[in-house]
Amino acid sequence: MSEKNLRLAVIVGSVRQGRFGPVVARWFTEQAESHGQFTVDLIDLADTPLPLDLPPLPPALQPEMDRPAEMADLTRKIAGADAIVVVTPDYNRSFPASLKAAIDWHYTEWQAKPIGFVGYSGGSGGLLAIEQLRQVFGELHAHTVRDVVSFPRYYELFGPDGTLIDPEGPNGAAKAMLDQLLWWGSVLRDARHDRPYAAA
Repeated sequence: MSEKNLRLAVIVGSVRQGRFGPVVARWFTEQAESHGQFTVDLIDLADTPLPLDLPPLPPALQPEMDRPAEMADLTRKIAGADAIVVVTPDYNRSFPASLKAAIDWHYTEWQAKPIGFVGYSGGSGGLLAIEQLRQVFGELHAHTVRDVVSFPRYYELFGPDGTLIDPEGPNGAAKAMLDQLLWWGSVLRDARHDRPYAAA
């Protein structure tokens, strides 16, 4: 991989038993790697304890807050990313609590970075979760790109081996989103290098 490649973190947001998220994330990771402009780091929140009891001061006020030692790798990977893609289902018309916990334990790590989404669910294809996540990440001074990848009735779209039955449409959607992440990620990476981002 070239040193000019963007560092892309792909986050599997669901930790539910029997979840389908890792299958979707593996497919998207392959798309990102074949794009040729990204160095991909796959983050599975099921591998990281995410306490719901947050410290008294939020990370917006205390960016270098003490976090559980088991969270150090997650924090390092988010902080080091130039762009981020969240893979999420819909849970009750919203996104998983595990994902919200991962978001709320961090603040500056998200700032001035582009965020993309890959959604999957039985009905909306994750779009209900994605629209709410746009509001959350906007509060964190992140930029969510317009295009997303969505898998409604995902169980009909992937074969037993985890590959897409008809990949043309999703592959094209993934490329469109990756192209947007590349543009925004490159611009914002250079801007952060020239002048550290400071929220007003």
